[in-house]
Amino acid sequence: MKTIVAIIRMKKVNATKAALAEAGLPSFMGSGEVQGRGRGLGVGPTYEENKKNPDYVHEEHRLKTKRMIQLTVTDEKADLAIQTIIKANQTGNSGDGKIFVLPTAETIQIRTGESGDSVLD
Repeated sequence: MKTIVAIIRMKKVNATKAALAEAGLPSFMGSGEVQGRGRGLGVGPTYEENKKNPDYVHEEHRLKTKRMIQLTVTDEKADLAIQTIIKANQTGNSGDGKIFVLPTAETIQIRTGESGDSVLD
């Protein structure tokens, strides 16, 4: 099993939900707003410029609001989930987001106590 955590643009949430459902992966968790920043390629002062003037805070270095979604899938469906998220979110511009893939040791359904891959479908 794999847990896939994706940080995506706020305006891409509905397209991502629809794409995952169409791919047969309708179950996921979404957290409210999360904030962070990446490298900000091509935006704002360079690392060297910031070292010269550490008190300067460029507008683009502020935290950006994103949405985090998580889904746990069988190993066989992990690539499908990843490619679906990429297809729904890729614009080719900085800020498209990140996907983290984590191994999941076990999944247990609270209602029945059942565990393993069968609780994911």
